[in-house]
Amino acid sequence: MIVVEDVHKHFGGFHAVDGATLSIQAGSITGLIGPNGAGKTTLFNVIAGVLKPTSGRVTMAGDDITGLPPHELFHKGLLRTFQIAHEFSSMSCRENLMMVPGNQTGEKLWNTWFGRKRIAEEERALRAKADEVLEFLTISHLADQKAAEVSGGQKKLLELGRTMMVDAQIVFLDEVGAGVNRTLLNTIGDAIIRLNKERNYTFVVIEHDMDFIERLCDPVICMAEGKVLTEGSLAEIKANEQVIEAYLGTGLKNRKMVGADA
Repeated sequence: MIVVEDVHKHFGGFHAVDGATLSIQAGSITGLIGPNGAGKTTLFNVIAGVLKPTSGRVTMAGDDITGLPPHELFHKGLLRTFQIAHEFSSMSCRENLMMVPGNQTGEKLWNTWFGRKRIAEEERALRAKADEVLEFLTISHLADQKAAEVSGGQKKLLELGRTMMVDAQIVFLDEVGAGVNRTLLNTIGDAIIRLNKERNYTFVVIEHDMDFIERLCDPVICMAEGKVLTEGSLAEIKANEQVIEAYLGTGLKNRKMVGADA
């Protein structure tokens, strides 16, 4: 579904992504791991159009999407979440979801005068869909609560819910577990698995929690110093000498530590 070919992203003399090449298969939940500074988030930002690559190519289903802005990729079904949730804090959780679909009738001044019936019908449909999403994510009890008042983990669920309000094909999740307690992280994991199996979502997940990666992801891609080191199951990744060196810098004698400290 996504093919990244020899992508570079430089910030002056710093090569944040340095010739990364990888592919994401449709219908997979792919993990992207690596030590801090490996270039994972920068690569996400390049694929998702937040940053333009210095060089290289990104394709989606065979179409060149290199450098396309996020709003164009959004309409192609490519979405991403961020390490820190970006909610409309003064709006309710339901309203946050209802804001997501683009080209709503009420966005045009003319329609607010002459298309009120159509606007009302559209809002009823959006409200029903938002309530369905909240129920799917087991946070329907938060529907009328302001997004600013919910926990960090619930905000991450709300971000995942936004992807369900449109026809998402592939979703990039950047450290979905950061600052989330274990119970809510399990709920997020359950939702990702269900969306993958029941609605055929493709996911790419950056995460430092190896238990979460092991539960959800196959394959796993490991990056270091802006490059892709290797790809395989998590067990294969943990046994790879290059990966151990990237994380620990001390070789095979500390192999048993990988997973606990990764």
